[in-house]
Amino acid sequence: MAKITRITTQKRNKNRYNIFLDRGQGETYGFSVDEDILVKFQLQKSMELEESSINALVQKDTIHKTYTLAINYLTFRMRSEKEIHDYLLKKEAEEEHIDEIINRLKKEKLLNDQEFANSLVRTRMQTSSKGPLLVKKELIEKGVKPQLAEEALDYFPFNKRVEKAVKFAKKKLNSDRKKSHRQQIQNVQQTLMQKGFQTDVIKEALDQLPEEEGEENSEWEAIIYQGEKLLRKYERKAEGFELKQKIKTGLYRKGFPFDLIDQFIEENIDNK
Repeated sequence: MAKITRITTQKRNKNRYNIFLDRGQGETYGFSVDEDILVKFQLQKSMELEESSINALVQKDTIHKTYTLAINYLTFRMRSEKEIHDYLLKKEAEEEHIDEIINRLKKEKLLNDQEFANSLVRTRMQTSSKGPLLVKKELIEKGVKPQLAEEALDYFPFNKRVEKAVKFAKKKLNSDRKKSHRQQIQNVQQTLMQKGFQTDVIKEALDQLPEEEGEENSEWEAIIYQGEKLLRKYERKAEGFELKQKIKTGLYRKGFPFDLIDQFIEENIDNK
């Protein structure tokens, strides 16, 4: 049996208290507790405690400290169960305490993977260039079950997916102006797939792209740019038929049509 001889406030944390005990050999430091534990169990000077009670109080305080860590972690944004689990584990919390705290947070409606997934999908839809497949991948990496992640994608409707894909496609096309139209479209398709957009969304987005005025002129300007680069590369290594074949092959691989390739060859090699 031990008797509480003194209770003092910690200097660095006014919400925590040091409990001093006398076990029959004079006063010594016993343990510390949070203010909530102090009040809940009505700890006060001269109260007698059995060792089992002291151990129980220490454990309850440990759980309370871990719970407070979790609450503070939730202050910045919503979290998944896995994020909470991994964070508390990193803080060296015991596994059984983590499970207890996660269950408590769920009961208090502070932790809900479906709500977390819904919120993250809405945020990514508004603030990132990620398509739905990448968003779903992110959710699963955060520990959300695939079924919950799929349900959350309802908050990323088809029209919004297309709208985002069109916006990105326009930006990509604008940066690829010196490439053939076919290569531009291929690059857009590939990039949108990498961004996590599905085939039906990509097709609809490409259909919605406006036709550029003077597209033929743009294609001709692009083939001149790419053709001249190839000429600089090969004209010192080849000539005549071999040079023309190398230029033709290079331009074809870059997606230019045969009629423009022949025109470029005629104007820039045959007539020189």
